[in-house]
Amino acid sequence: MNRRRPLAACVAAVLLTASLHAQDATQPPPNDKRPVNPDNASTLDAVVVTGIQASIQNSLKAKENADNIIEAISAEDIGKLPDSSIAESLARLSGLATQRVDGRANQISIRGLSPDFAGTTLNGREQATIGENRGVDFDQYPSELISGAAVYKTPDASLIGQGLSGTVDLHTIRPLDLPKRAIAANLRGESTSNGSLNHGTGVGDAGHRASFSYIDQFFDHTLGLAVGFAQLDSPIQEKQYQAWWWSVNNGSQGLAGQPGGPAPTPGMPDNVLSQEGMQLRAKSENQLRNGLMTVLEWAPDDHYHSTLDLYYSTFDQKTFLNGAQWASSPYDNVSYDNVGVTPSQPFPIATSGHIDGLKSILQNDRTREHDKLFSAGWNNQYDFGNGWALNADLSYSMARKRLHDAYLFAGLPGEATSSADFYTPRDYHFPRFTPGVDFADPSVIQFTDPNNYGYDGREEFDHQRDTIKAFRFEVSHPVGWIFSDVNVGVNYSDRKKDKQADVFFAWLNGNGSTQATYVPGFAAPIGPLRGITDLGYGGIGPIVNYDVLGALYSQYYLTQRNGQADWSRNYTVREKVPVAYVKFNIDTTMGEVPLRGNVGVQVVRTDQSSQALQTNGDALVGRIADGVTYTKWLPSLNLSAQIGDRQYLRFGFAKSMARGRIDDEKVATSAGVALVTEGPGTGQVLWSGSGGNPKLKPYIAVGTDLSWEKYFGTASYVAAAVFNKNLLNYIYNETTLDYDFSKYVNDNPTLVPTSPYGSFTMPKNGTGGRMQGLELSGTFEGSLLTRALDGFGVQANFSLTNSTLPVSAVSTIPGSPSTLPGLSRKVANLAFYYEKYGWSVRVAERYRSSFTGEAVALFDQLGYTKVLADKQTDLQIGYAFEQGPMNGLSILLQVNNLTNSPVKTEQISSLPNNEKIGRPLEYDTFGRTVMFGVNYKL
Repeated sequence: MNRRRPLAACVAAVLLTASLHAQDATQPPPNDKRPVNPDNASTLDAVVVTGIQASIQNSLKAKENADNIIEAISAEDIGKLPDSSIAESLARLSGLATQRVDGRANQISIRGLSPDFAGTTLNGREQATIGENRGVDFDQYPSELISGAAVYKTPDASLIGQGLSGTVDLHTIRPLDLPKRAIAANLRGESTSNGSLNHGTGVGDAGHRASFSYIDQFFDHTLGLAVGFAQLDSPIQEKQYQAWWWSVNNGSQGLAGQPGGPAPTPGMPDNVLSQEGMQLRAKSENQLRNGLMTVLEWAPDDHYHSTLDLYYSTFDQKTFLNGAQWASSPYDNVSYDNVGVTPSQPFPIATSGHIDGLKSILQNDRTREHDKLFSAGWNNQYDFGNGWALNADLSYSMARKRLHDAYLFAGLPGEATSSADFYTPRDYHFPRFTPGVDFADPSVIQFTDPNNYGYDGREEFDHQRDTIKAFRFEVSHPVGWIFSDVNVGVNYSDRKKDKQADVFFAWLNGNGSTQATYVPGFAAPIGPLRGITDLGYGGIGPIVNYDVLGALYSQYYLTQRNGQADWSRNYTVREKVPVAYVKFNIDTTMGEVPLRGNVGVQVVRTDQSSQALQTNGDALVGRIADGVTYTKWLPSLNLSAQIGDRQYLRFGFAKSMARGRIDDEKVATSAGVALVTEGPGTGQVLWSGSGGNPKLKPYIAVGTDLSWEKYFGTASYVAAAVFNKNLLNYIYNETTLDYDFSKYVNDNPTLVPTSPYGSFTMPKNGTGGRMQGLELSGTFEGSLLTRALDGFGVQANFSLTNSTLPVSAVSTIPGSPSTLPGLSRKVANLAFYYEKYGWSVRVAERYRSSFTGEAVALFDQLGYTKVLADKQTDLQIGYAFEQGPMNGLSILLQVNNLTNSPVKTEQISSLPNNEKIGRPLEYDTFGRTVMFGVNYKL
């Protein structure tokens, strides 16, 4: 039989058995007529503990008994993972790190690479995704309905949906693995320390999490049913600050005096680095998720075993993002006074002073997102009793996203300007801006286009649907010699992702609706008012807060904006992927050393195609299609030698592949002309554009892994691992500076291109490159040192990863890294816990070093943003009643982001003298999240 099934069962079933009364889990109930799997039975030893230690024990059992090099997590109890989300639990594993979205762990990086490099499956089945890439948003999967997960760092031939850095397989409950009925309920209140930033929106600082699980068995333990429901109603209050740009204005090193450059900025000292625009925004967001999981398991005899998995969730997210912003470049006709300068290299920094002539821009944004996920899988296993066994699996996964976004501008009417005193810290903190205008006064602030963008607002509707239909068939049979059995199988999947975006410009009633009829400075009274938005954390104080949609539909009218750049976001990508594989499972001895593992090969055929809208300038003229077909052979070898008592030396060698982002495979492109105001080409009108590549091939790597592991005690181990991946084929964004745009139509008649040539960015395949790493991990029980430390324990891991790419691949892009984008060189986790007499305490900290991420800088040029090191500390305190009338009840207090750790990014700016400098770009805080609640298990 396929050994992945017992491994998945180990992570899910062991903890569920442990979470009930202590009994020998190796012995099934007397009436259980399912076939007993020897691999599964070997892992289901008697476990008498629950909670944190049970979670560690069960995770280590899965890791120790695996043929591949894996990491694992298990729930502490039914509906109770060790952390508040799956992503946070996964991020505590060796070599894994989280990428925070809206302040929460939502995406996972394995071995320092971006989430795009990781594969994610649910019960072994690839999942459709909400985003335009393949990375799964783990917030879509309630932690209360997930019993555990295995992270495969080395693949084998039967692993479908594998990633380049690793594969995360989430597991749900298997009801027949429990000896009897189980009922569990969970309720937690939640609060964020940032308070309510946008008053009158209905998004406060309090929410809740609730879940209910019911597991039962019928007909002499041959039919099992598990039903789980989980609801998340969670607020997010985020304080945002972003610098628009940093540069040198005046003096011999500045923009002024350069060919095509601006006039000197009055009051700004020469050769001083200054901030040329900023924004402070307050974000209030509410996430409402309802998830329903059902598992029906049937084992009528010793031969047949059938499991039906169903998962459905809805995810509603409403966001209010309001803020103030202004531009202060040399082109914005501002002047300075009393400028304070802080010494720095290579240029001093203007950090304080007074600024006049500002065109203050107030932008209020209202976003509503509605997501639906549905997954169904039906697995059937039949054991003929003579060594032959069949496994057939049919699955369907669908993700649908509907997004409605609208924003409006407000500010001082006409040509009015404002002034402000400012303090900009040279390091990462919120600035202090004190404007000379009351932005909360509706008699002063009006609906208008304060910076002459050429429209008064914008509305967008996005629709996205991703579906995966898959079928898998496998046959297994005993072999002989050094092999226990062989698995031969085929898998076929058909994936289709559709994206549609409709964009409209909003015009104030009475204003024009085209560039020719538009009236600059046209203004109208603001309303209907909701209250205020609090920007006091940045010194600005309150600003007006109004009903964006109410104002949009009463004081504005819409015209369809869809131009070339918008049409390019409408596309379809389809992938038809037949896979064939053969895997020989090894079970032998090398002298006196037991040796197990697997060897095999996977053959992947991909028929990749894309359709998109074809444009001529902003005019829609038809559709365009393109694609590619390719075949990849992926051999693999995994060996595990037991070189001592619970001591293993593991070796993995495999060729693996991972397709690029789905939106990178689209056939759509967009292009336009713009006046270059900084850097090379200043003063010229140049073409620039970007697009996808429907002929894009996948990432290909040959990896070698070596791991030493020693297990001891009941929940202790140490491990050291090294790995190397040679990149045979990778994907990067290439910017060509002499791209011929003669086939494109210029849709901006006011700008005449200096040349038909310009820069064009698209994903390309490169060759060469390497990734290497070291991983150290361990878990230790204090009782192994002395009985006085019984109940205490520590978990720790550290990984160091390096990567190199050919310099020629990215040398034309300013600020380009020499490593893979998304790579964090260092990742570490440390957790201390205590669990005894019903009490449990855990303090955990995770760390991820800085990494370079791709971003689109000004003027649609590809740039890079450096995401600085991230460290987050969490606290968990609980008490479980172990006897008496309250037996089964437990209380829990959790504090996430205990130190209010911010998210910080750095901008790589190219100065006029071609020198590059890194300056603060974003500084966002999310506050602490406090959760308190109860769990009850019957």
